[in-house]
Amino acid sequence: MNRWIVAASILSFVTAAVHVFAGGPEVHETLLVADLPTLLKTYISVLWHATTAILVFDSVALLVAAGRTTSRRPLLWIVAGQYVAYAALFIGYGLAYLGSVMETPQWIAFTGIVALALVGVWKDSRPG
Repeated sequence: MNRWIVAASILSFVTAAVHVFAGGPEVHETLLVADLPTLLKTYISVLWHATTAILVFDSVALLVAAGRTTSRRPLLWIVAGQYVAYAALFIGYGLAYLGSVMETPQWIAFTGIVALALVGVWKDSRPG
């Protein structure tokens, strides 16, 4: 069991929990009570819950990768690619629309998850 990748998985599960239990009331529910067309609210909910599903599936994928050396790298590259994209989106939109990356700090968690997973891969490739 690769402890670095386990740590990445735990951080990913924590990120999913924060998304649901903190982001839900702060962002999702706030958008649903706004004066928006029903179709737009439907899309907001679909995208919100799809993001939740992806976070949970990626967390599980990291946990599986931590214990299975045969599928470790493909699983890690898929998750890392998604999480790098998320980080880039939060950084890009934070800078473009809010003038700060700290207004959208989610990129920190995604970058941390990827860093932990990559340390795990690097540790695997080292001799002895």
